[in-house]
Amino acid sequence: MSPSSSSIRKTVEAYLGRHPGEHDALAGLLAALDRPADVTARATLPAHVTCSASVIDRQGRVLHIRHRATGLMLTPGGHIEPHDRTLLAAALREVGEEVGIVPGALCLTRQMLGSPIDIDIHDIAAASSRGEPAHRHYDFRYVFYLAGEELPTITLQAAEVAGARWLAVPEVTSPALRAKLLAARLDGRPEPVNASALIHDGAGRYLLHLRDHKPGVIWQSGAFDLLGGGRTHADQDLEGTLLRELSEEVPDLRLEDPEPYATQQATSIDGLSVPVRVFTGRWRGNPDRLALYEGVLLRWFAPDELDRLRLSPATRGLIRRHAAENPPDNGPATTPAVWDGGSRTVLNGIGVHLHLEDAEGRVLLGLRHPDSKYAGDTWHYLAGRCEQESALACLVREAWEEAGLVIDPEDVELVHVAHVVDAPGSLPLMQLVFRARRWEGTPGVREPHKCLAWQWWPTRELPDRIVPYTRTAISAISEGRPYSQLGW
Repeated sequence: MSPSSSSIRKTVEAYLGRHPGEHDALAGLLAALDRPADVTARATLPAHVTCSASVIDRQGRVLHIRHRATGLMLTPGGHIEPHDRTLLAAALREVGEEVGIVPGALCLTRQMLGSPIDIDIHDIAAASSRGEPAHRHYDFRYVFYLAGEELPTITLQAAEVAGARWLAVPEVTSPALRAKLLAARLDGRPEPVNASALIHDGAGRYLLHLRDHKPGVIWQSGAFDLLGGGRTHADQDLEGTLLRELSEEVPDLRLEDPEPYATQQATSIDGLSVPVRVFTGRWRGNPDRLALYEGVLLRWFAPDELDRLRLSPATRGLIRRHAAENPPDNGPATTPAVWDGGSRTVLNGIGVHLHLEDAEGRVLLGLRHPDSKYAGDTWHYLAGRCEQESALACLVREAWEEAGLVIDPEDVELVHVAHVVDAPGSLPLMQLVFRARRWEGTPGVREPHKCLAWQWWPTRELPDRIVPYTRTAISAISEGRPYSQLGW
């Protein structure tokens, strides 16, 4: 059935939260939503809701079509059909009908996340041939990126569409849409907008979530999947998305220091391509003792049990890949390895740390949030784990993301390496400490859910609550020692 008035009202209210200056312009729509008539029906007069789609390619261009009836160059769009489940689904259907681009060739943008970028109000002249009087359209405009690198084949709906062109944003024909696209700075490059957790116990088992069987309503309905969900406008980053989703689904599950692991491609209920950032983390509890607020159950499974489950091939492959790369703590290694003197090599995690000293020789440290999975309420270097990037790239990224500091890799030198084992049997960590000779900016708290404050400390008057290897590294740097090890 078509979208309900209550669901449309929620969409409008969320939109007005971002554009409060348009409240008066949309007062007529809000009033129409209070009436019993179906505002999505073409027969509802004097106004009804329509949907359109701005499809953006990798060059940042927006797809336009020429309508035969008016001769105007517009983005694809049209009236809502009774079988359209949501407004977004209606926009996707119109793209498919008018230019032949299927939903799987499109994905959501991080900036809009499936919310309309604009709600346009325009008057439609009377059409005596169809028996339609003059009326008004409230057009909900959605934005999609192309999921692939190549431009899709355009197949025009010959009866209504005379041609198609990709226009640069400054050439977009609607002034309101053009202004909002420019303000959103949409570059056409997809990025993950969902986050999920690959949770393992370190002994070869993986935690899977059985979803409710509600086809057309729930993603991966009735199947096992990873815990997680979609990003919201309130989430500062995808790790925040993951932690929020876990708190909503299983609030008592405390995941140990989640780390980015891979990007997985999935398909949404509407058929859109969805890049998912997968985080890994360890948990060793009993899932039967957890309060589960979404889905049917949680269970541990070994990789050799996965073929018995209703599980997406992508998730099955991801678990087996992780299992091959991370042999159980209490069992023989299963990854290809090199024998050397009777001991098998194992993977080591890589962390990067920024050692900054001011003109007085004081070192910069951050106070970690009390709820941090690692070293809560403790002082530590500005630091992060390497993703699919070089150590220097990670350092530069973390400096900006955490403290708003701009660092040129040319101004950085490696000054210390700490080889750390936090607990018996845990993953060894190679902690790289880089010193920046120059930087731009003043340290500021940009991720308050991770760090509460930045402070300069004399190297001989460090705080009592400080990460042990950070204290060791600071002392070693002052003494010119390039290497230390802890926990071995």
